[in-house]
Amino acid sequence: MNARIGLIHAVRVSIGPTDEAFERLWPAARLQHLLDDSLAPDLHAGGGITPAINRRFVRLAGYLADCGADGILYTCSAFGTAIEIARRTVDLPVLKPNEAMIEEAVAGAGRIGLLATDEAAIRSMVPEIEALAAARGRRVDIHTACAPAAMAALRDGRPEAHDAAVADVARELPMDCDVVVLAQFSMARARPLVEAAHSGRVLTSPDSAVRRLRELVDQQRIGSRP
Repeated sequence: MNARIGLIHAVRVSIGPTDEAFERLWPAARLQHLLDDSLAPDLHAGGGITPAINRRFVRLAGYLADCGADGILYTCSAFGTAIEIARRTVDLPVLKPNEAMIEEAVAGAGRIGLLATDEAAIRSMVPEIEALAAARGRRVDIHTACAPAAMAALRDGRPEAHDAAVADVARELPMDCDVVVLAQFSMARARPLVEAAHSGRVLTSPDSAVRRLRELVDQQRIGSRP
């Protein structure tokens, strides 16, 4: 039977890029989407990840495990520590949205441009990049830029304005960055314009995550065979 993949979203606009990446890179996967669009407002209202948010992430993972998921992908980039807690509670592959992309960036770059449409994503990802680089014995130089107007445009149903705003802010990053990572799943649609605006290799969360999760699920299935 084809693998069943649970997908947990904190914003509705992450669903489309996720579906598109799976359609290209893992079309046989059976997808189950869960959306809790109160998570992002609660994160900002609470000033960060709270014990209550941690518990909610654990329950979401447990629910998908009970549904028979073979793997889980969280698409909400501002909740890294909550996802780390949740994945210790289930016996199946669980990916944070950006960890596969960060692996690719750290492996192939010294100067990394981090582009987001939400400051919370930058605050979450910079320590993750630094920690992985330290663990790999690599030196990285991280440059960040944020385009909050882009997210507002996407939520208002103006995707072209979102893409243009992301590309405009990409030009603020040093042109000698080896890679530009798009911090949020919702930003993947802007990739062509960012590639035109910046000389660095552009990485997106959905593509990196789908490739890595497929590898992990296949490995687990092979390991579980009698």
